[in-house]
Amino acid sequence: MRKLSIWLILWGLLSFQSAHGQFKEAPPQNLPHFDDVFWHWGYYFGVNFFDFKIDYKTPFQYIRTVDNYGFNVGLISDFRLGRMWNLRLEPGIYTMERTLYFHPEKIEDPQDRIRRVKSNYLSVPLYLKFNALRNGNMRPYITGGLSYNYNLTAFERSVNDNSAGRFRMKRQVVMAHVGVGIEMYMYYFKFTPSIRGVFALTNELVPDNDPKSPWTGNLESVKTRGVYIVFTFE
Repeated sequence: MRKLSIWLILWGLLSFQSAHGQFKEAPPQNLPHFDDVFWHWGYYFGVNFFDFKIDYKTPFQYIRTVDNYGFNVGLISDFRLGRMWNLRLEPGIYTMERTLYFHPEKIEDPQDRIRRVKSNYLSVPLYLKFNALRNGNMRPYITGGLSYNYNLTAFERSVNDNSAGRFRMKRQVVMAHVGVGIEMYMYYFKFTPSIRGVFALTNELVPDNDPKSPWTGNLESVKTRGVYIVFTFE
């Protein structure tokens, strides 16, 4: 998470510098009628830092989670609800890898204590977006919504579990999203950097076949959580 903090600080400084220059100089407006249309489209890409929120049946058996860089890419369909409100559909793909380090007391083999969980989510999020009033060529906003996600690499129905080296997860999961961003009106398009948080609302864990499994026997739930940075072009 230290790398993520550096990313966020740099993003905030760059955004503040750009916003300060825009508000101070009041340049001519680019795309003055862009927000008047009922519907427009765009695309996005970015990076993500996802890990797990793990709940235990009994305490003191901590599992360490290490995240890695992932990426996300998708399309945007934006519907104007009013002067300051928009409804957005942003289907896309989120790919990531998370590493789990299990407690060594019950697993003798050091290599067997490690599970690398690769996830590829087909995500269909629906956002409600609240915009501030436009000032020059800048406009900040906040957004929130829910998404339906289908994990292509969940192995939910696999007969192999952790005893065969496979950490299984459920294919379908519902997640909540919140975010903030700054819209920048360029000469030909609108560019928007944003930061968003995501939290799974449903349990993704598929327990091992053995109820006393040293990997999942003490786990109550495993839920995705994380932060992702998005760059949109509309």
